[in-house]
Amino acid sequence: MTVAFVGLGANLAAPRRQVRDALDELAQLPRTRVTARSSLYRSRPLGHLEQPDFINAVARLETELAPEVLWTALQAIERAHGRERSFRDAPRTLDLDLLLYGEERIASPALTLPHPRMHERAFVLAPLSEIDPQVQIPGHGRARALLAGCAAQAIERIEP
Repeated sequence: MTVAFVGLGANLAAPRRQVRDALDELAQLPRTRVTARSSLYRSRPLGHLEQPDFINAVARLETELAPEVLWTALQAIERAHGRERSFRDAPRTLDLDLLLYGEERIASPALTLPHPRMHERAFVLAPLSEIDPQVQIPGHGRARALLAGCAAQAIERIEP
């Protein structure tokens, strides 16, 4: 089993429900179990600012799925939730990012691990640090320490 972390976010079509439902769907993936779920967080959008706030969370998984297979399964969950990719940083019904997969480093056209911008995003680092205070982001350091560098990004824990 490999420990993997998945970031979840939504800001359309009842985003709290979208994130909660997706957390339940992660638990249904084959040869995978969810071993921790963060609280839900509210964050301001980055990039395209003219959109609603996001609801975010992070899940810790133990999985036997290969990283590419897990990533494909995450994409299928997004599609089932009506995810459309109209432009970069567009509002979305659901966004699932494979953040970490063990110590793997992958740079392919489809998948980059660790997630290339996770170390710069409070909406990833806060929930990630909540469920694993010691987690390291390869090449960047401990998530909790990196969170201090994102202090200008508004994020609020809204429910456990």
